[in-house]
Amino acid sequence: MNSFKLFLLMGSLLMSGFHSQAQELDLKHMMESSFQTKGIASVDRLTQDENQMACSTLVKGKPQINAKQQAKIEKTNLSLVAYPQDGVYLGNWREGEKIAQSGKGATWSDKADDVNGGGCYNCHQLDKKEISYGTIGPTLYNYGKIRGQDEAVLKYTWAKLYNSKAYNACSVMPRFGHFKLLTENQLRDLMALLLDPQSPVNQ
Repeated sequence: MNSFKLFLLMGSLLMSGFHSQAQELDLKHMMESSFQTKGIASVDRLTQDENQMACSTLVKGKPQINAKQQAKIEKTNLSLVAYPQDGVYLGNWREGEKIAQSGKGATWSDKADDVNGGGCYNCHQLDKKEISYGTIGPTLYNYGKIRGQDEAVLKYTWAKLYNSKAYNACSVMPRFGHFKLLTENQLRDLMALLLDPQSPVNQ
């Protein structure tokens, strides 16, 4: 399958909201015939879980889930969050900055035991000195300075990093802990980047 044709078809189907079952089947067939397992990147990544399927039903480019579905997805995902057993939420913000800057990992050319990055700057502003950042997600500058470090903030921030769907059913943010994209220590370091008063995020 020509990748450009596949791109055009996917775009037209997404914009149309998958109006027909035939279109969905056509897309499914093309996806399955156009992708193959290579290295650690396997075709099982094309299989959506229940949450992803619910949020992929689009009309005019927007997810069509009702309040009951949204509440169920968020409750289920929040129940899957594993908080630090030792109660230590903050690591080293300097290591967290490295993780936020790095987009490495989970591709076909990586090894299963390679250390992944978080790629946080792809979607968020964090440090005012960094001029290259995305705007898909909200700015996180002064995240900790505004919110503080009480238990509710620690648990919310951890859960958001661990499994973003716990608080936003159709979030496009990677579920870093849920899918083991980042280790517990890496999550602690990102927590420190966001919440440590010495972090550039809070300057």
